[in-house]
Amino acid sequence: MAWKTNDAESLQSSDELKRQKKIKMAIYITIFVVFQIIVITTMSLTVMKVKTPKFRLGSNINVQSFESVPATPSFDMKFTTQIRIKNSANWGSYKFNAANVTFQYQGATVGVINIAKGKAGWLSTIKRNVEVNLNSSEITGSNLGSELSSGVLTLNSVGRLNGKVAIMFIMKKKKATNMNCTIAFDVAAKTLKSLQCK
Repeated sequence: MAWKTNDAESLQSSDELKRQKKIKMAIYITIFVVFQIIVITTMSLTVMKVKTPKFRLGSNINVQSFESVPATPSFDMKFTTQIRIKNSANWGSYKFNAANVTFQYQGATVGVINIAKGKAGWLSTIKRNVEVNLNSSEITGSNLGSELSSGVLTLNSVGRLNGKVAIMFIMKKKKATNMNCTIAFDVAAKTLKSLQCK
C-alpha cells in the first residue's frame, strides 16, 4: 500500500510541475506579445511616422546692394541668404528633386533662384548658400512707388520641393513641402527689416 501511495503522490507532483511549467510558459508568451505590441506601437508612432520636411529661407539675409528710385518707380537688389531644408522630424533621409524659389512683389516675379536636387539626412537640416538678384523690370501698374517712399519694401518668396522620405531603407513615402515667406526690407537702411515663413 505504501508503494501505491508514493506512486500516486509522485504522479500528482509530476502533474503539478507540468501545470506550473505551462502557466510559466503562458506568462512568458503573454509578456513577450505585450512587449512586441508596445515596441510596434512606439515604432509606428515615432520612427515609422513620416512628417513633411520644412522648406524655408534662412534669417541671415545680407543685402549686398540695393538701389531704388520711388519716382520711376524701380528697384534693383542683390543679397545672400540660405535655403534650409529641415528634415529633423524624420528617421529617414529626404531625397528631393531640383526646384526653384520665386521672389515676388504683389504677385509679379522679381527674381528666381534654382535649387539643385539633393538629400537631407535623417534628423538633420541642410543649408545651401545662395545669391539672389532681384529687379522690378517686370512690375507694372502697382503701388511700388508709394511703398518705396514709405521706407519698407515687402516681397514674398514661394517654392515647392517634391521628394521622398526613405525610412529604414524599406519604406519610401512621397512628400512635397512648400515655401511661403514674407520679407520686408528697410529701404533707407538697405537692410532686412523682418522675415516670416509659414
